[in-house]
Amino acid sequence: MQDSKKHLIFAGISGFILILDQWTKWLILRELTIHATLPVIPGFFNIVHVQNPGGAFGIFAGESTMIRAALFVFIALIAVGLVFYLHYRTPPEYRLLTAGFALIFSGALGNLIDRIRYGKVIDFIDVHVGTWHWPAFNVADSAISVGMVVFAWYLLVKKVPA
Repeated sequence: MQDSKKHLIFAGISGFILILDQWTKWLILRELTIHATLPVIPGFFNIVHVQNPGGAFGIFAGESTMIRAALFVFIALIAVGLVFYLHYRTPPEYRLLTAGFALIFSGALGNLIDRIRYGKVIDFIDVHVGTWHWPAFNVADSAISVGMVVFAWYLLVKKVPA
């Protein structure tokens, strides 16, 4: 796979995930009031409307709005830049790694857009078993998680060349 095809794959995956992420968040904002719950699979999966002012798992949610905004925008910009750099340095034959970087890139960008627009991230996927709930998340969070698993696999198993 030549570099131009690698970049096209990166852009295509990134664009699709970013559009899906923003569209699903728009639907949640439009259709569900804050803290509303819509059961999908009773006892396991709900659609909810949660607005997370903090980071992953609500970290730093108690900090002032200015500190959170500066911290999370800075971290997101660093992450987006680093992933973009790593993508360019990835050999063309590492197709799955290219896809993983696209997932991380678009997920970070999707949540960054929320932070800039709303000052918080819109979450809506609620997975639970009985009373145990995983923290609510969104498409961007899912993309980042899957992309990080792919990246970790390449680092630990495939041994990405320097």
